[in-house]
Amino acid sequence: MTIPQIPATAPFDASQRVWLNGYLAGLFSSGAAATASAAGSPSRGPLLFLWGSQTGGAEGLSRRFARDAKKLGFDARAVGLEEYASLDLAKESRIAVVTSTYGDGDMPDNAQAFWDFIRNGTAPRLDHVEFAVLALGDLNYAQFCEAGRRFDQRLEELGAKRLLPRADCDVDYEAPAGAWFEGLMGSLGSTAAPASPNVAAPKVAAYSKTNPFPAVLKTNRILNRPGSAKETRHFELLLDAVEYEAGDALGIRPTNCPEFVEELLGAAGRDGGEVVTLAAGGEVSLRDALTCHCDLSGHLSDPPPNGIAAAEWIASLRKLQPRLYSISSSSKAHRGEVHLTVAIVRYELAGRPRKGVCSTFLADRVTGETRVPVFVHKSPHFRVPSDGSRPIIMVGPGTGVAPFRAFLEERRATGASGRNWLFFGDQRAATDFLYEEELLAMRADGHLTRLDLAFSRDQAEKIYVQTRMLEHAADIWAWLQDGGYFYVCGDAKRMAKDVDAALHRIAETAGGLGADAAADFITQLKTAKRYVRDVY
Repeated sequence: MTIPQIPATAPFDASQRVWLNGYLAGLFSSGAAATASAAGSPSRGPLLFLWGSQTGGAEGLSRRFARDAKKLGFDARAVGLEEYASLDLAKESRIAVVTSTYGDGDMPDNAQAFWDFIRNGTAPRLDHVEFAVLALGDLNYAQFCEAGRRFDQRLEELGAKRLLPRADCDVDYEAPAGAWFEGLMGSLGSTAAPASPNVAAPKVAAYSKTNPFPAVLKTNRILNRPGSAKETRHFELLLDAVEYEAGDALGIRPTNCPEFVEELLGAAGRDGGEVVTLAAGGEVSLRDALTCHCDLSGHLSDPPPNGIAAAEWIASLRKLQPRLYSISSSSKAHRGEVHLTVAIVRYELAGRPRKGVCSTFLADRVTGETRVPVFVHKSPHFRVPSDGSRPIIMVGPGTGVAPFRAFLEERRATGASGRNWLFFGDQRAATDFLYEEELLAMRADGHLTRLDLAFSRDQAEKIYVQTRMLEHAADIWAWLQDGGYFYVCGDAKRMAKDVDAALHRIAETAGGLGADAAADFITQLKTAKRYVRDVY
């Protein structure tokens, strides 16, 4: 049977073509599939979902897709890419890779070893394998969906046959991911009727990303002392109806600065009262659309054309996305509350003052009866050890200290006996020692076994957390040999890479390993989930 395909020249975007092609595949194959089903056919065969996930999104999709595929008769399972060594690819016939991209086009931590394996010259041929790739990313980054693109290309180079075109998803991935899944099922002859692109989207929980909880802001205080070049704030929100765990992130749905919105309306020659239709449906005023629904980052340096039609303007803008912040509290220590540690973004661009959308929303615009729309973003990969006797090493400069404040509170609340070691750094000790009183008190009472500090501008030669790590290489190696866990939180582009290089160096110097053996040791730590990162 020949199944028609939507041509690339048709007036549809990539995700719409994926869904329509999947619908056609399912429609044209449903008759034959239904006949086979009526005859009592066995399983539709194996289907392996492999996920590469940094914050849990790709993992959650893979597990849900595997469950849905099972209901449709496939022998489906979901496996993290860090488990690749336990798989026999020679026995796999269908592989669906679901992967995110983090940082500057990097692989998720749990996918790096598999990528290294398949890109080298000893990787096996996969001529017997059919595959599909779903890539998650963020269009704000230059290397959008780079990890998924690399997997898609390399699997084809190894001889695998593509089941359907790769789907690249922006941060609002539920609908296109659902379309991709329907396309995959259709290409495999599923009898499922793909009624809409959202069919595979998760059900709305009581409070979720699509239905955020209206939290009350209880505390808003500056952590830096006078004279600091930074503005870092501690926020406490009342969250009695939503549960979270230490290591999770809190999603916040901000609104844009009203003054900026008025500036743009003036530049466009609009009064803001025009009624516009949102891409997601519903009619609102142009002013409300710009304030609550649209990403205005493209206008930070370029104003909209004067006289632009309201509908055209709104259609040209991306959807305003929630921001994620690492939670800096343990729910066991602060019942009904969630704490955040946020760097407030303020700067000048082309001679005009500009603000970070969400950070200044929290710092400046949440007052009185204003509610903060929030949801919990689960981070199942970023947790304290289930065995409380294990030692942990935490590297978190600046606001990267946030989850480790939560870890320390969690370990105290649960009575964990393992040793705790924190590396913290910032610009100056006198002004930028975040949570100084708390951390010094924990060190004084022994809960924080070790505290190593790196204030980069307190001396002529800049000192960073990785500098302190190398100074204590022998002790770090000893803690790791004692079953310790190693955590990193903060900037992905520089700090996390420098810390990773320092860890490799420690394995070579203190561990006496060659470069290749050191790399293997670090990979083993990642596979065992003893080296985990929350980086952005």
